[in-house]
Amino acid sequence: MDELDSAIIRQLQLNARQTNRELARLVGIAPSTCLERVRSLVERGVIRGYHAEIAPAALNRRVEAFVSARLRPLSRPVIDGFKKALIDLPEVSAVFVVAGDDDFLIHVSARDLDHLHDFLIDRLSQRREVVSFRSQIIYESSQKHVLEGLPESARLRGEGS
Repeated sequence: MDELDSAIIRQLQLNARQTNRELARLVGIAPSTCLERVRSLVERGVIRGYHAEIAPAALNRRVEAFVSARLRPLSRPVIDGFKKALIDLPEVSAVFVVAGDDDFLIHVSARDLDHLHDFLIDRLSQRREVVSFRSQIIYESSQKHVLEGLPESARLRGEGS
């Protein structure tokens, strides 16, 4: 990735719906060059998709929570199967395999607290591989929509100073 790729990515993060011609104008290159650069970013897996951000409440999802879960036996087939089964559930927004006391962090959303409780008891606790889980209700959230590359400085690695 060079500076031009970074500029294209920044502009797409700010507005992924802009035309190629507008994007090219903003980064100061020809539209044909811009199109080729964007295609290359997609092919290399730098750009993984284009998405619309939807308010959960607009989809009758007024309660959000993080659910931590521990599994046993801990093996690749169990982890992969659990991950696939969860992501297919309508209440699940994201699934993370994590290190530490818990094996998974699951972002879920529900109509209300009763729906969340039903999900935890009827869907999650019924899975044979789940040995324990705990939930944390999300009151508020903020999300960064524009990511920048992180510098490779000695200061950030704790060297020097």
